[in-house]
Amino acid sequence: MKQTFSNAQKIKQLFMILIPILITQLAMFSMNFFDTTMSGHFNKHDLAGVAIGSSLWIPVFTGLSGILMGITPIIAQLVGSNEKKKVPFTVIQGIYVAVGMAALIVVIGFFVLDPILAGMKLDHEVQRIAKEYLIALSFGIFPLFIYTVLRNFIDALGQTRTTMLITLFALPINIALNYLLIFGNFGFPKLGGVGSGYATAITYWCILALAAFIIWKKSPFSHYHLFRSFSSIAFSTWKEILKIGVPIGLSIFFETSIFAAVTLFMSAYDTNTIASHQAAMNFASFLYMIPLSISMALTIVIGFETGAKRKEDARRYSKLGISFAVTMSLVCALILFFFREQVAGIYTNDRGVLKLTAHFLIYALFFQLSDAVQAPIQGILRGYKDVNFTFIMALISYWVIGLPAGYLLANYTDLSAFGYWIGLISGLAAGAIGLSYRLRWAQKKQWIGGNTNDSQRNHA
Repeated sequence: MKQTFSNAQKIKQLFMILIPILITQLAMFSMNFFDTTMSGHFNKHDLAGVAIGSSLWIPVFTGLSGILMGITPIIAQLVGSNEKKKVPFTVIQGIYVAVGMAALIVVIGFFVLDPILAGMKLDHEVQRIAKEYLIALSFGIFPLFIYTVLRNFIDALGQTRTTMLITLFALPINIALNYLLIFGNFGFPKLGGVGSGYATAITYWCILALAAFIIWKKSPFSHYHLFRSFSSIAFSTWKEILKIGVPIGLSIFFETSIFAAVTLFMSAYDTNTIASHQAAMNFASFLYMIPLSISMALTIVIGFETGAKRKEDARRYSKLGISFAVTMSLVCALILFFFREQVAGIYTNDRGVLKLTAHFLIYALFFQLSDAVQAPIQGILRGYKDVNFTFIMALISYWVIGLPAGYLLANYTDLSAFGYWIGLISGLAAGAIGLSYRLRWAQKKQWIGGNTNDSQRNHA
């Protein structure tokens, strides 16, 4: 990354960082997307089972990987302040944190998976598929978490194109393995939806190996000599990572776990409703990759500018990022409205599931606008290392407003399952409003106004 002076230069640099992140996020999400859609074409029980398994796994992964996202603003600010010698030590400590979290989640999963699935009162076959899918996926937890740290390191340097290429390399491997293991082609065992779990786990090992090789051999990453030595555990650095990362992880967990909670309530409905809800939610989450990618790009550029004490530049990046996110959300909403039946057809050939999925997708339209505001602001605040309010707002908007409203609407009105979606929309809107006020306050009190670097630049 480099210092920029005009809005045109800022837009160019933001897009150079953003586009690879967006492609990477879409490709990473596509692994889950293809797990779900390819399982759905095996049969509807596998669609429901994989969707249930994914709905339980995604909040756990995104919440814990959110903790590791604390590394990104730390490294971005170190690079911006020209303290590059501290970067390798921070990354290695992040890897230690990742390994510890992966081990913890495997142990916890061993004890709680059966009771959670039993409590959902699913069809026996759906429950079996969900459990075995998650067990298969667990073989990829360690490489996935370590790769997340390496990816945050690569991205924090502004080299987002590298992670894009790694993920694009991995996606066809995942699809090919799904083709072999779900449907039993070319002599491989026909595992149905469970096969997609093994396919994804193998893919995670592939992307870890490739990322490690690139960091070891290729510039500019090789200049940091990341794997030359492994320092001992430093809890002071863990504390710094966790101080920033835990609020990020909790805010992401509260956001994603609400969807898992809704899925638990949805288990009271028939298999067609569960499958339709999960298919529509899967596509809505796919579209969410756009504002999420903008959020991640803003964390990088704002962290870099903040580290260099260019506060006005950080503020200008904020406006550009939010404006672009809102524009893209309007485009996505229009596309989803006019092509919702075609989108539903991606997931299933079952006419009943298809029709119901198209109906759910109408509600997904309203997710777009709220996400376009709240996600970029989250990224901006993380770039400033202002993370605690985001976590509190996520708790209130989803668990105090969204879920209770959804439960009441679903159980005490004629909206039925659609009531949960209206509750989620309400929570998203509340989050967007609260975060908007926080950003305005933060920039007014802490970040607006010139400083030495800005003044020197403007008089140069």
